[in-house]
Amino acid sequence: MNMDKPLRRVAIFGLLLFFGLMAQVNYVQGSQADDLRSDENNRRKFAEVFNSPRGQIIAGGQVIAQSDPTGKENPKYGRTYKNGPVYSPVTGYFNGGASKVELAYNSLLGGTDKRITHQRWFDAFIGKKAEGANVELALNTEAQQVAYQRLRASTSRRAGAAVIDIKTGAVQVLASYPSYDPNEVAPQKGQKGGQRLTELDNAKGVIKPLIDNAMSQTFPPGSSFKTITAAIAMEQMGLNSGSVVNTGPLILPESNKPLPNSHDTGECAGRASLRGAFAESCNTTFGELAMKMGIERLNQGATKFGFNRKFEIEPDVSPAESDVPVSVRNLETGEMIRTGQDGTARSGIGQENVRATPLQMAMVAAAVANDGKIMKPYLVQTVRAKDQSELYSAQPQEYSQAIKSDTAEQLADMMRAVVTEGTAKNLQPYNIAGKTGTAEQGDGNPNARWFVGFAPMSKPRYAFAVVTEGSGDGATNAGPVAGAIMAQVLKK
Repeated sequence: MNMDKPLRRVAIFGLLLFFGLMAQVNYVQGSQADDLRSDENNRRKFAEVFNSPRGQIIAGGQVIAQSDPTGKENPKYGRTYKNGPVYSPVTGYFNGGASKVELAYNSLLGGTDKRITHQRWFDAFIGKKAEGANVELALNTEAQQVAYQRLRASTSRRAGAAVIDIKTGAVQVLASYPSYDPNEVAPQKGQKGGQRLTELDNAKGVIKPLIDNAMSQTFPPGSSFKTITAAIAMEQMGLNSGSVVNTGPLILPESNKPLPNSHDTGECAGRASLRGAFAESCNTTFGELAMKMGIERLNQGATKFGFNRKFEIEPDVSPAESDVPVSVRNLETGEMIRTGQDGTARSGIGQENVRATPLQMAMVAAAVANDGKIMKPYLVQTVRAKDQSELYSAQPQEYSQAIKSDTAEQLADMMRAVVTEGTAKNLQPYNIAGKTGTAEQGDGNPNARWFVGFAPMSKPRYAFAVVTEGSGDGATNAGPVAGAIMAQVLKK
């Protein structure tokens, strides 16, 4: 039976309305889903982050962060962290807000990233929520655990350690003590979790568990900084490792006070090669070299290694800025005061106002071990959707050509000499090379004790830095911690 013309028109109009509605729904739920979800007027977004499972954070083939059902209406899912204090410097926390990797890959973990939603548009169309992706870290889990244990045993105050692959920049270890347990602030803890996060955030004094001591806290690097002073002197003053330098007494010109050596015997007795002065860590040598080059050149040379600038180790996550200041602000008057000659000498031995993170000092060692080249550090190796499709994969990037290859080769030999014949002969069993550092931190404060270097000694693959606060020196207190960590890294 034939429809009359008006009925056909109504039918066609109805079909057009239907398809228009379908197109609109598809547009709203698919193309506009991300914008609507993130709109500041959308109150549901605050509930949704707790009512959908986040992806896992994985390291060394094991899950170290995952979402689990709570059995409650809200939040439906909590967040569980394995060995939370061990891994929190990398994973961070999630409680609606986030930090570290939880922050950097929040949209991928939460399933709201366009790389997921655009692939799963039909799921969104039928009302099925996209699942969060899994984030795989570059971390060496066994070495990370050893690092945390050894740092905790080394001090009653603060300690941090970083290890990076010199060829790729992959962070193998990023450990801190004291630490915190992100399980204490996870969504399932509710109001108590929020209160605990506030307590941690408002921690008084220098011990602040939320601020990790591996890449987010700076310390005076002490004599480990002589690696940079030596590098600049070799490249800008025409020195080499065999150049004869002064190692005897040095009177600072402004205060007329001596800059002391830890000892005035051996290579530090008057004259020695640069290699010998470095191996025995003669303060007078590197204080004098710093004064000769001036604070500007010391600052500029350090910048090539990564000082005095920021970078993102992952999206929205930046290490603290290490610094060799040309001038500092007077806190009382607000006036900028230039670093004088005495301050320049002390800067050359990693004191005065020089500050560095363990990650930064590991980057310095990486330049020495990798022909002068520093690769950009990164934490995340791969991100995979639930169907195992790859959404992201880290690509090694050059960060800086800090020094010439020949300079790096000579410095590497000088770092080996520190262990074979210098201030760190106690570390010979560990197959590591490096530079000791013992920095004073003012009256009433413990020393910052460092060991910075590379492993293995002959054909290096990893660079590291360890700092631990307390009495005594870097060779005795930080060196064995570094040795234990690297012994585990080298088992891989």
